[in-house]
Amino acid sequence: MRHLKHHASLGVTREHRRAMLSNLAAALITHGRIQTTLAKARALRPFIEKIITKAKRAAGKTEPRDALHLRRLALRRVRDEDAVTLLFNDKVKEFTSRSGGYTRIYKLGPQRVSDAAELALIEFVKADDPGYKKSGSGKRTRSAKRGRTPSSPPAADPSAEAPAKVEASPAPAEPTSAATKADPSAEASAKAEASAKPEPPNES
Repeated sequence: MRHLKHHASLGVTREHRRAMLSNLAAALITHGRIQTTLAKARALRPFIEKIITKAKRAAGKTEPRDALHLRRLALRRVRDEDAVTLLFNDKVKEFTSRSGGYTRIYKLGPQRVSDAAELALIEFVKADDPGYKKSGSGKRTRSAKRGRTPSSPPAADPSAEAPAKVEASPAPAEPTSAATKADPSAEASAKAEASAKPEPPNES
């Protein structure tokens, strides 16, 4: 079973892949930056960084035989003696104070015309390169993750004049009488009793 054996095969045989990565690594060491496909750039990154680690270890050795052993191990992977000599003698000084991350990959917008492959640039990152700084604290709120900004009331402008308050005069109260407040049926019965009551005789 192929457990823990995953790597980018690049659609070629094992021998072809080793030769391809060797040529890409030699070109990267010689020129410092190369353009290739995104898949090849991602496969080249761990390959070349292990060679740089061997060069750093060889630079720290006091015994010449130990440094020579590491150089021969690098020559097994990168089959270009001039490129390995350039890396071990000169370019290793650029990575002395850097603990890792020796390469950087840039994705390019246009695709290759022939097969529409994604193109990328891969280059060396020197020790004095500050890199990129993230803006902000890096922590986002729940509303920001959902694509919304937290709603906050607009701040009051002290220079703006407050609108004048107009007090409305109270409406005149309608006259009310006890008759209107009384029950209409009681008022009708009172009128009927007054009409039925006999008038007193006129004394003349």
